[in-house]
Amino acid sequence: MKTLKQCLYLCVVLLALSAAASAQSDFYLKNGDRVVFYGDSITDQRLYTTFVETYVLTRFPGLNVSFVHSGWGGDRVGGGGGGKIDVRLQRDVIAYQPTVMTVMLGMNDARYRAWDQKIFDEYATGYESIVKTMKAAFPKLRMTLIQPSPYDDVTQPPKFEGGYNAVLIRYGEFVKELAKREGLDMADLNTSVVAALKRAGEIDATGAQKIIPDRIHPGAGGHLLMAEALLRAWKAPSLVTAVEIDASKGKVVRADNTKATGLGGEGAIWWMQTDSALPMPLDLNDALLALAVRSSKVVENLNQQSLKITGLTGPRYALKIDGEEVGAFTKEQLAEGLNLATLPTPMTRQAAAVHALTLKHNNVHFTRWRSVQVPLEKDAPAQARKAMEALDELEAELIRQQRAAAQPKPHRYELIPQM
Repeated sequence: MKTLKQCLYLCVVLLALSAAASAQSDFYLKNGDRVVFYGDSITDQRLYTTFVETYVLTRFPGLNVSFVHSGWGGDRVGGGGGGKIDVRLQRDVIAYQPTVMTVMLGMNDARYRAWDQKIFDEYATGYESIVKTMKAAFPKLRMTLIQPSPYDDVTQPPKFEGGYNAVLIRYGEFVKELAKREGLDMADLNTSVVAALKRAGEIDATGAQKIIPDRIHPGAGGHLLMAEALLRAWKAPSLVTAVEIDASKGKVVRADNTKATGLGGEGAIWWMQTDSALPMPLDLNDALLALAVRSSKVVENLNQQSLKITGLTGPRYALKIDGEEVGAFTKEQLAEGLNLATLPTPMTRQAAAVHALTLKHNNVHFTRWRSVQVPLEKDAPAQARKAMEALDELEAELIRQQRAAAQPKPHRYELIPQM
């Protein structure tokens, strides 16, 4: 029979787990969702979109969500190189039967010039038409309208008074109003990115200019900032896992989104941990991506994998995971807590492998779409269909591997005293 103390402890644990589950359940995407990212060349880069996809796969490895990346360089609200808007929507969005769609347009629509009311009116009318078409096709579609990402007037001087990003901000205000009017969702991919550019400029002025090197198309670091903004709008949880151990009592005090078992040892401490999620892989060896991370709240908002160990007596300890040392820390650092998501752990490597498969399957889809489906649809339709079927099979296999790679594994942790 459990003692009153044991029952109270169990209640505390269950309440903590319930709170963690509730935070996870607030996330915008649900089991069975199919997401189509729609936009111009910035979406066509397949960077902020693939960061988002990998986040979802690693943070929710049991969630069945699929992604289609349908950006086309040069697009405006009326379409572009991939066809007029009715063609683009039918072929590149509606055909995939989405439950979720994001739209980011505006960079090209404002024509890289000062505010022009006539040009804006074309944008507003065209954008409203996109929303109307999609709502008619899928009345239950959840649409996230994205305020345009920034033109870099921060690290370089504006080309005209007020700057082009000020024009895009006005376009973004329309997007915000339209989303509210139509009962849609909205994400701001401008404000937080501009703020990060300003901070980056204070840290490394030369590096900051390379976050959006041509002032329009971000590199990986800039796209990571954009992904963070979209995921934040979707109520993405920051928690990967959280573990707290009281070494003096030999007790696991907290284990959120993970199971920590088999705690033992005297002097050296070891335990097994089976997590429910992986960290978001961030290549901090990429100097520009690292600058973007340092200049933003990406880690704070998306990547908290905490390990806290109190009650230690030795001055310094080596932390090993699966026999591999990931760092050495003082007892004060361990008592304050580590963020394992920022360390070279087996979990971060596993997440990086998931991201590599994210990129591979999207590249296969891009080849199918842009090298076979669109250019060959009239020239050799039967042969093109066979080629597309083969590429679809290849992509499906890569997605199967991607989802298998995202499943967390048990790991052995050791904390070893150092002299």
